[in-house]
Amino acid sequence: MEKEKGHRHPLSQIMTEVNAIFSELGFVFAEGPEMEEIRYNFDLLNVPKDHPSRDMQDTFYIENKPDHVLRTHTSPVQVRYMESHEPPIRIIVPGKVFRNEATDATHEAQFYQLEGLMVDKDVSLGHLKGTLEYFFSRFFGGKTEVRLRPSFFPFVEPGVEVDMRLTGDDAPEKLRGRWIEIMGAGMVHPNVLRAAGVDPDVYQGFAFGMGMDRLAMMKYGVDDVRLFYTGDLRVVNQF
Repeated sequence: MEKEKGHRHPLSQIMTEVNAIFSELGFVFAEGPEMEEIRYNFDLLNVPKDHPSRDMQDTFYIENKPDHVLRTHTSPVQVRYMESHEPPIRIIVPGKVFRNEATDATHEAQFYQLEGLMVDKDVSLGHLKGTLEYFFSRFFGGKTEVRLRPSFFPFVEPGVEVDMRLTGDDAPEKLRGRWIEIMGAGMVHPNVLRAAGVDPDVYQGFAFGMGMDRLAMMKYGVDDVRLFYTGDLRVVNQF
């Protein structure tokens, strides 16, 4: 009797596909610790001392390591990478992050985030827009329009919210023709570049971050993020 073959988890499949697409644009994979120093998670990312994201209700602090937290985003990896690499830099950072919040169909206390960083001379928001249009078109299999709306994040200036709209017959029917808010992004704040040892008068960069779980939900038509974390083989075996 032939043994049944195993299945890769859908989030693992998404991570592999995302890395493959961005590698076509010259981005390389980077990773860092999930238990992170506060200075990398907040201070070096230009997050003010009184910012709400530092509050206990948002962040998991480590009881016996007062200067550490479970990372709330993968942005600390960007700082660590800039500290040890000279520009030009193009990295993609997928990884697990943690937020102290109630779980529901669209929120989990732990989830996977995808961040990207490009640092070089004469980088602009136009490079960000073109990069994302290419990624979404390849990932969802349809022509993609991207629009940027002003927003605020401590580690970028200017900051933008990114919306996308898939068009064309190849786009998934549920997503086709709809503007969907998909991520936050912007030009890397000069304070962040300076803290990582990069001269902001010579180099500029863009950064973006989005939930990898949300990408999986949109691509596969899953309506509850918690299904990815139940360990239920009836879910995994569908992929």
